[in-house]
Amino acid sequence: MTGGGEPGRRLAAAPPPPAGPGTAGPGTAGPGTAGPGKAAGGAPPPDPGRPAGEPGAELAGPPPVWLLLDRATVQARVAELGAELRADYHGVEPVLVSVLRGGVMFLADLVRAAAMPCKVDFMAISRFDASEETGVVRIVKDLDMDLSGSHVLVVEDVVDTGLTLTYLLRVLAARGPASLRVCALLDKRARRIVDVPLSYVGFEVPDVYAVGYGLDLDERERGRGEILAVDDLEAVRRDPTLLDTPAEWSS
Repeated sequence: MTGGGEPGRRLAAAPPPPAGPGTAGPGTAGPGTAGPGKAAGGAPPPDPGRPAGEPGAELAGPPPVWLLLDRATVQARVAELGAELRADYHGVEPVLVSVLRGGVMFLADLVRAAAMPCKVDFMAISRFDASEETGVVRIVKDLDMDLSGSHVLVVEDVVDTGLTLTYLLRVLAARGPASLRVCALLDKRARRIVDVPLSYVGFEVPDVYAVGYGLDLDERERGRGEILAVDDLEAVRRDPTLLDTPAEWSS
C-alpha cells in the first residue's frame, strides 16, 4: 500500500474493523482461516568480515543494501499462498482488492498461483500531512465494483503500523461485503500500532526499507524479482549500482 516513503515505508488510523469471517461453505459468512504466515528476515548481524569478539565489532553496521528475500523464496511462498486461497475460497468467487501501486506485482502473481475464479479491483490513495498519526487518507481512485455481498480479500504489499490499513478496512466494511480479509506479502510486526487482523502473511520481516517485487525506491526498482533491504537510502541514491550487488545476510 505504501509508496516510496522514507524508512521504513510507514503506513498511516482508526480502530480495527470487525473480525473476519469463519469457515467457508454454502451459506456461511466466508472462507476458512488460513494458517500462520512464515517468518523471514531479522536484524542484520554484525559485519561478517570482523570476528565477533574483536574490539569495535559491536559498532559495525549493516551494508547499504542487503538481500532480504531472494526470487525463489518469494515465488515459492506466493505459490503456497495461492494454494491456501484456492482451498479457502472454494465454491465462492472473491474480489481481490489492491491499493496502487506497490501490491500490483504480488496481486498478479497471487491470482495466477491461486488459479481460481475471482475478480480484481484497485484503489489509489493520497495521504494528508497528519495521515501517519491518524491513518485517514483521501481515496483518489475508488473501486469500480459493488462489494455488497461479496467475499473481499485486500491484497497488501507491506503492513507496518496498521493505521492506514485499518482505516481502509473500515471504509470497505461499510460497503456490506459478506467477508473481508487481508493477505499481506510483508508483515513488519515490529512497527505495529493497531492490531489489524491478517488472515494470510507471506513473510514477517524486520523494520527495514524494502525494495523490489513491486516496492519502489523513488518510483523505481519495482520490477525486481527479489526483495532488498536498503539501509542507506542516500548512498543508494548516489550510486544505484549498489542495488545490483546486495550483501547476503543470514537471519
